[in-house]
Amino acid sequence: MAWGELTVSLLLIFLAMAVILMIRARSLQDSNGLPEGQVIYSDTGTWFRNQEPLHSAELRLAGKPDYLVEQDNGELIPVEIKSGTAPARPWPGHILQLAAYCLLVDDLYGRRPSFGILQYQDRSFTVDYSEELEQELHNVMHEMRQDHQRDNVDRSHNDIAKCAACGLQEKCLQRLS
Repeated sequence: MAWGELTVSLLLIFLAMAVILMIRARSLQDSNGLPEGQVIYSDTGTWFRNQEPLHSAELRLAGKPDYLVEQDNGELIPVEIKSGTAPARPWPGHILQLAAYCLLVDDLYGRRPSFGILQYQDRSFTVDYSEELEQELHNVMHEMRQDHQRDNVDRSHNDIAKCAACGLQEKCLQRLS
């Protein structure tokens, strides 16, 4: 085989491998409920793993979305993957978690997402990141910080595992563990 024929053969093999990898990447993106675009952040290890959370000292907020996808129009979309089956409507805590990621993206990248995605095992929800949702998030964060400042907190559950993992356990006189 001549040198030119070998070069063309290798080039065709590499081209075929590139196409296969692109198809596989798109398939992974579809199966994870990700929107069109480039994955720029991942906390799942599927593409690459980011060790650092998104962090805003000004907001006193940090978090690790499962994915951030940059769409062709430059919008950054946070995606949160949940391991369970989808409820009829997303749980309020899941919506607020996604809103926190939207707030972090806006603060850190200067690009306010118009929505985020909650992906359950069997269904995904697009959650609009509205001014009302952002205000609700700020209100909840304020309440949480007030609770954290109190010398004693009232527990609102009977779950020993939840109690053991609580960040307010040191201040709680009603802890279960």
